[in-house]
Amino acid sequence: MVPVLFDTDIGNDIDDAVALAYLLSQPECELVGITTATGDTAKRAALCEVICHAAGRADIPIHAGLTGPLLHGREQGVAQYAAIENLQHRRDYPTGFGALEFLRNSIRSRPGELTLLAVGPLTNIGTLFAADPELPGLLKKIVLMCGRFVTGGPGAKEWNAFLDPFATALTYKHGAGKLLSVGLDVTLQCVMPAALVRERFAAAGGALAATLGMAEVWFNHSELLTFHDPLAAALLFAPELCNYQTGTISTVIEPGPMEGMTRWQANMSGPHEIATTVDVEAFFRHYFMVTSG
Repeated sequence: MVPVLFDTDIGNDIDDAVALAYLLSQPECELVGITTATGDTAKRAALCEVICHAAGRADIPIHAGLTGPLLHGREQGVAQYAAIENLQHRRDYPTGFGALEFLRNSIRSRPGELTLLAVGPLTNIGTLFAADPELPGLLKKIVLMCGRFVTGGPGAKEWNAFLDPFATALTYKHGAGKLLSVGLDVTLQCVMPAALVRERFAAAGGALAATLGMAEVWFNHSELLTFHDPLAAALLFAPELCNYQTGTISTVIEPGPMEGMTRWQANMSGPHEIATTVDVEAFFRHYFMVTSG
């Protein structure tokens, strides 16, 4: 079993929900708890609750975190909440530092055991690591869906890093030695058209089928689902799906056209790791083998 803490901005791009459905279906995953980041984190917590209940996992702790950004950046809405607004769910999630205290207590109670998977803006994680710099060393691994490292040209950015650049920089700084970042360069290769998503998710049932209503909100403006966050989640259990490189990641935090850009310098002794390639067919086989039970 791999014990996992999951930090997410579920409610915008549908891939967060699809990653959560994977974690709930993965027999090797002990989902220790979920925290939500950026904007209306209580609505994001409610989305997590609905998916957990669909999987028969009402026992998983869910905490609504910081709204962010820490210094400068952008906020985002929770469009997919419309899909569950009339469903039964808790409507009084407290937001803020309680989520960070949950993360801190969980990590300190199980030193060297937990993997932190963060797939949204890093407001919670950057704040947590800055407040308690010992915590990254007490984690077994830190895996992020964040950054853009190889393709895209000068100024190319990734959404999670861009929304809270200061928190991104803090996370990479304090997470040195434990951190794998799965960037947009790789995740953009894992794409599925809406029609096939509807077919395969409905056939899978359970937690994955529960994301379909949320997916329809996403499909109002996109006919594709890109499996950004599910790929990062899958690498906790099937690291062979990708190839990797070691080096150093830095983040531009100064306001301006480059703000939020991640920079990569390959170095055999560097403190960070990135995914460089993915076996797309193997990823989809793995993902649907897990989520289809």
